[in-house]
Amino acid sequence: MKKNKISLAEVARAAGVSKMTASRVLRDEGGFSEKTRNKVMAEVDRLGYLPNRLATVFAGDKKSTFVGVSIPELGNEIFAQLLDGIDRKLGAFGHQTVLGMSEHALDKEEAWIETVLSWQPAGLIITGRSHSPRAIQLLKAGGVPVVEIWDFNSSPLDMCVGLNHFDSGYSMGRYLGGLGYRKFGYVGTAHDIANAASSRLAGYIKAAQDAGATVEKQLLLKDVPGFYTGFYGTEQLLAAHRDLEVVFYQNDNMAIGGYEYCRRKGLEIPRDIGIAGWGDLPIASIQPYRLTSIAVPHLRIGQYAAEMLLAQVNQQPAKRTRDVGFKLIPGATVRLYGDNV
Repeated sequence: MKKNKISLAEVARAAGVSKMTASRVLRDEGGFSEKTRNKVMAEVDRLGYLPNRLATVFAGDKKSTFVGVSIPELGNEIFAQLLDGIDRKLGAFGHQTVLGMSEHALDKEEAWIETVLSWQPAGLIITGRSHSPRAIQLLKAGGVPVVEIWDFNSSPLDMCVGLNHFDSGYSMGRYLGGLGYRKFGYVGTAHDIANAASSRLAGYIKAAQDAGATVEKQLLLKDVPGFYTGFYGTEQLLAAHRDLEVVFYQNDNMAIGGYEYCRRKGLEIPRDIGIAGWGDLPIASIQPYRLTSIAVPHLRIGQYAAEMLLAQVNQQPAKRTRDVGFKLIPGATVRLYGDNV
């Protein structure tokens, strides 16, 4: 059953004060007695009145407490961890997260930026460094702090926190090449715009070339980077190139899916084929083997982004850029140098 929303006039009438006085109480502007305050707040509680905070911000009476946060997707565990780090830190300082999802599409990100800026947020946190020309124009003219996260950029629009994804892919390719592997494969997902995963793949390919190896096959699937994607992606990859020696995956979830496919097909890892992931995700910690991977501080990226934004909101000194780095995790899913390579 639909109920009418309680108005400020009803609260004032029930408390026996004017609407202006009730408004001053709710905005804590002063000019009223403690007795009046108690009467108004008692009626607010009794009637369940919800003040229009957005209207208050538009009226210029109060600073906004919400922060717009844009991520590509919630289904990807990595972005969920980033969001968790952001939300925890903002919440601890009385700010709220207003979430948007770009779905890796520049036009969707642009539309979200235009909408959320019209709500006069305290600031924006957006994923990635690739934006449409109009989105960049909107962000520069928005008059609020902006933090780009995930893909590190030494010359950001405003502030940036993340890691160098090209370097992380290069680090894995160099490691595998150093172990003697020469026929590389890759399984990941495809998007319509440049993204961090594409940078990792570029680094991986460059490292393979520098080691005298080749990436025999890159399989880019139109799907989310999960267990099943890794499973059937590995099936397709090995059907076309059975002589691959090692496969690097977009993330650990895909790598574990690929591992399971190989196991079901009777391939022994790492004797018959090497498997390497990326992200050092929680699922890897409960496997009966140690997955070779790249560890990334997802939660900290979100926390640092929130800290940098809050510092600017409060006009405090803040770093403009922060590279969180990464760490290669050697595991049992690739062979040691010279072992049957």
